[in-house]
Amino acid sequence: MSHQRLCVAAALFCVSTLTMAGENFRPSFDPSQLKAPARATPNQVMVLGTAHLSALPAQFDPAGLAPLIDRLATWQPQLITVEALSGAQCDHLRRYAYRYAETVSTYCWDPKLAQAATGLDVPAATAEMERLLANLPATVTPAQRRHLAAVMLAAADRASALVQWLRLDSSERRVGDGLDQALVDYLNKLVTRRDETYLIAVPLAVRLGHERVYPVDDHTADFALRDAADEEAAGVAIKKVWDNPASAKRRAEDAVLHKALGTADGVLALYRAYNQPAQAQAAFDSDFGAALQDTAGRQYGRIYLTSWETRNLRMVANMRDLFGPEPGKRMLSIVGASHKGYYEAYLNMMHDVRVVDTAAILR
Repeated sequence: MSHQRLCVAAALFCVSTLTMAGENFRPSFDPSQLKAPARATPNQVMVLGTAHLSALPAQFDPAGLAPLIDRLATWQPQLITVEALSGAQCDHLRRYAYRYAETVSTYCWDPKLAQAATGLDVPAATAEMERLLANLPATVTPAQRRHLAAVMLAAADRASALVQWLRLDSSERRVGDGLDQALVDYLNKLVTRRDETYLIAVPLAVRLGHERVYPVDDHTADFALRDAADEEAAGVAIKKVWDNPASAKRRAEDAVLHKALGTADGVLALYRAYNQPAQAQAAFDSDFGAALQDTAGRQYGRIYLTSWETRNLRMVANMRDLFGPEPGKRMLSIVGASHKGYYEAYLNMMHDVRVVDTAAILR
């Protein structure tokens, strides 16, 4: 072998050795081990993994949520977050329709009726909502609550508007102070909407005397596929990813849980099952772990996984941000059960956040 070829071979060997060493690197810095001192009141988060109530079978009785809400209330959360997009983010997404048109169509409510009634667009309404909340008197009048509900609707914060609406005496739930008949009718429809935001978060917030709930979802990692063919190919690939024994096992377990959803005990059993530690691994095995192994063609599974991880990171960042103004709060975060493991893992990495065991509260 020539001297030149020996040099090339040696260089390749060195590069290979260095690459292997780099791949085995593990950071020595672990934020999860560097928590706030014991003398400080910690920021605490309890994550309630939930089914999306709109997707439950007809036998699900919303009245069966009462024991769940009772248990959550015993923990006395001071902040409640929900899996919903803020009006501010939807306003942003609408400006970039080339990428987010489908996201807006799927996840963003159009507040045009509230904007017409109040004269406020989303940025102005959001600023006014925050100003009003910061200056609420000790005793809030019905007129102030009606006005705040109208402003919240204009800000596209429907859940918080419903909190204000339900904190009114029934005789005061009427037109006035920015609420016209169309908005009153809309709020009354939200009361019974099959959605965990309106059937769990809002009633709990009202019971605890909160003024609002906090939307923390994030869809800025959504992306538009190249064309119809690309979209079809992605759909085929993801369905293939989900066709695995772990998914079949989860569906079978859900089928058993769904049969009992006509009773309060059955509803509570579903939430207990969804908030067991083993559920995080089950979700990974059936969904995201399977996507990680998709190396065929465009690797749509890995593209999907990128969006999923980024979304969870940004959702958790929104939650972490809420602790900034007033450290030492207890936060309940209500989110689809597949998010729960990621929420807890990411939150646990933060210096000033302690994760609470939801299963212990639901016993």
